[in-house]
Amino acid sequence: MVKASYTIKNEEGLHARPATDFCKTAGQFESDITVIKDGEEFEAKSILMVLCMGAVKGDTIELVVNGKDENEALDALIKTLDEE
Repeated sequence: MVKASYTIKNEEGLHARPATDFCKTAGQFESDITVIKDGEEFEAKSILMVLCMGAVKGDTIELVVNGKDENEALDALIKTLDEE
């Protein structure tokens, strides 16, 4: 299992387009991927869960990835968030 904290930088937070890109990236990996915000867990491969998270600019989330491709998944997710 690998973990990383990430502070949302996008002015509009994880709104529809960035959330869609994030979920598409998560869906490319076999690993289980969870996002934790304010102590609540959200499934990273579910667009509804990611949108319900309500992450806005300045929020810190924790990415938790567990599986055989966990390192690659974590790197790709952070890259996707950085590009938004």
